[in-house]
Amino acid sequence: KQWYQRRVAITAGKEQIEMTERTCEYALYVQGMIQRNEAMIQESLESFQAAAMLNPNSLENLKQVGRSLYLLGRHKAALDIYAEAAKLSPQDPELLHNQGVCLVYLNDYTKAEECFKKALGVQKTEHSYSQLGKMHILRGDKDGALAIYKKAVENFPENSELLSVLGLLYLQMGDTQRAFEHLGNAMTYDPQNTKAIMGAGSIIQDHGDFDVALTKYRVAASVTPESHALWNNIGMCFFGKKKYVAAISCLKRAHYLSPFEWRTCYNLGLAHLTMHQYASAFHFISAAINLKPKFAPLFMLLGVALTHLEDPSNAKQAYEQAIAIETDNSMTYLNYAIMLFNSGDKSHAAAQYAKFEMYHQKKALNDPDVNALVAKLGPILHMGS
Repeated sequence: KQWYQRRVAITAGKEQIEMTERTCEYALYVQGMIQRNEAMIQESLESFQAAAMLNPNSLENLKQVGRSLYLLGRHKAALDIYAEAAKLSPQDPELLHNQGVCLVYLNDYTKAEECFKKALGVQKTEHSYSQLGKMHILRGDKDGALAIYKKAVENFPENSELLSVLGLLYLQMGDTQRAFEHLGNAMTYDPQNTKAIMGAGSIIQDHGDFDVALTKYRVAASVTPESHALWNNIGMCFFGKKKYVAAISCLKRAHYLSPFEWRTCYNLGLAHLTMHQYASAFHFISAAINLKPKFAPLFMLLGVALTHLEDPSNAKQAYEQAIAIETDNSMTYLNYAIMLFNSGDKSHAAAQYAKFEMYHQKKALNDPDVNALVAKLGPILHMGS
């Protein structure tokens, strides 16, 4: 029905424009709006430009010309049009906001910040707060972004998008309590907000409550079933529940959706190692290393896989590379010591184990599986040394 109504409107508009020989400003304006809704951006630009030529003092015509230029990615040209329109209305908050957005794309963050602040000075809007916060994030200024989003939430306490971004910022800064509070508020106002669901789910998942996290993810899956991050998190929930086949199935779906996401390759390698599928583990860990070559735990896992594939010389190189990247990872030294001990090199194994003990005590890690292994291996290596 809507498609039919649009067709009728387009036909009527064309007839009116032909009858008036393109001198009817309103018909050209309406045609431009319809063309933009039909994703005919270039055609809409031409219609708005024709309307602006008929009435160059119309602020609305200039706004729409600028909007079409922006959608075409011609940000400098759009900025020039908005500057021209600003002469007609210097304190128009929409114009100031749109100028700021164009300046962000042109990497002129200082002027963009000025425009957004002027727009907020005239009229406080969610969009201007959101763009100003995003700009601070692009600049790597998380503290500045946090201050902006806090102010935004004070003015718009029921905006789920602002609440979810603020919660995620707190999560990135390590304040999980405040993060969970704001993400929970976001889900209160919008139960299907996927950003909030993913953030809250990851916090719950980190605390080991996998069933509750999966319940949250089930809601997100109905909204964004093609999200690789969602399926990655679901897979690691199943991994935490020791349901490894289900975990690998979900992780492979995540890998299919985003084959160049190194975290998914890393998790698949870990899952295959746990299932003693060492060739598959080697495949995914190698892929992850190509995508993230400066992440030491990947080389440690590669060393474990190569050890089980009976390639001790390359396993040693993998462990040495892991140590070169990150010298204080105690688990690298422990796995390296085990590999050396099993290959008969007890003196070097004892040296690596001593480094493990040093860094393990500094970090005060308490893993039952690691403690059980240390209880068995420690006395043997101490005697060997």
